[in-house]
Amino acid sequence: MKFIAVGLIALVHTALSAPPQTQVQAEGLGYDDPTVLGAGAKIHSSGVSGEGSFKVPLFLKNGLDPESKRKHRMAERAHKMKNLAQVPLSNNTAPLTDVKDYYYYGYIGIGNPVQHFSVIFDTGSSNIWVPGATCNSTACTQHRRFNKGTSASFANTEQRIEIQYGTGFIAGDVGVDTVRVADSVVIKDQPFATTNLEDRTFELPRSQFDGLFGLGFTGGAEGGVTSPVENMVAQGALEEPLFGVKLFRSSGKASGEITFGTYDRAYKDKIVWLDVYGSLFWVTTMEGIWYGDEPKNYLRKALLDTGSSLIYGDPFTLAGMSARIGANIMSGELPCSVLPQLKPFHFVLGGRRFTMRPEEYIYHDEINDVCEVQWMPVSEYLWVLGIPFLQSHYSVYNIRDKKIGLAHMEL
Repeated sequence: MKFIAVGLIALVHTALSAPPQTQVQAEGLGYDDPTVLGAGAKIHSSGVSGEGSFKVPLFLKNGLDPESKRKHRMAERAHKMKNLAQVPLSNNTAPLTDVKDYYYYGYIGIGNPVQHFSVIFDTGSSNIWVPGATCNSTACTQHRRFNKGTSASFANTEQRIEIQYGTGFIAGDVGVDTVRVADSVVIKDQPFATTNLEDRTFELPRSQFDGLFGLGFTGGAEGGVTSPVENMVAQGALEEPLFGVKLFRSSGKASGEITFGTYDRAYKDKIVWLDVYGSLFWVTTMEGIWYGDEPKNYLRKALLDTGSSLIYGDPFTLAGMSARIGANIMSGELPCSVLPQLKPFHFVLGGRRFTMRPEEYIYHDEINDVCEVQWMPVSEYLWVLGIPFLQSHYSVYNIRDKKIGLAHMEL
């Protein structure tokens, strides 16, 4: 079974969502939303007048197989000794490390002198947080911690922040400091949180990253702080007000990259631009999902989320998709022998079709020869197009014009 991470902060607007206890039936099977989301999921205020949101957080399986337990101490030691200053691919591009297609992380620097941290660059949230030096939670002590006292440019704000995830929680203090991404992108006086409490969700070996770098808009930031990408634009830190993301499948080569201020011009004539819905995150309209030439039309919203391991959507549609390809509706498993006979799925976004081929929407555990779909039911109203979709598509995010650009990437 593939490890699962439901985006660090995927938000569903209350304007689009049903009451939390809505029961949805799919092929005679009931799905209760709070159960699917995990304990602790709750409605919360987003800090934007008139807009509430449903928090769909990082979810990690609790079990560790014997091999993982055996390597736990080695992983912790290796993580601490890892080279902190990972070399950028170019002066505005940061390389990303793929952890078995579960999540990707890269490096940022904070303070003066610079302290380096590994973070998930997450389009489904808008805050930066890293472990604080005074945090004694196991998750904090296993990772690099920010020392406020050694940074000459750090300033306290006296603001405290708490973020409740469905199966995780962090709390900390908000400060401002200089944040560096890649080699040339510098954000001055950027608000970020240093945690003084993290729960087991963020412990090794499951969470090989130190913290989180939100790539959403200011409207989606907890605590009402300015998001880093909007600060980049306001301070003129970017040549162009955008960033591009490539996520490659684990192949022994470069795992991925995020480029700020420009994008890969090789995709210039292939990119389709979509309007962003709302002012929180990178959400666009989704008008349907086709299997081959079989249409299935309806109106939904879809979040492009670099912090989610799978594709998430309404139980009824996903059950139909699984049944159509012969997968078990509950487990998502199907015989690997049928892969050559399967057709592509086409996601209709902004009126345009974006294709995922069978080898892109089916996860194949080659060691155990097990195949399963890369989707899971979560919300009836907002879909989350996570890593499987973004591994298939080069994505560009225009911060000023609020547009998403997508182009299919070859395997």
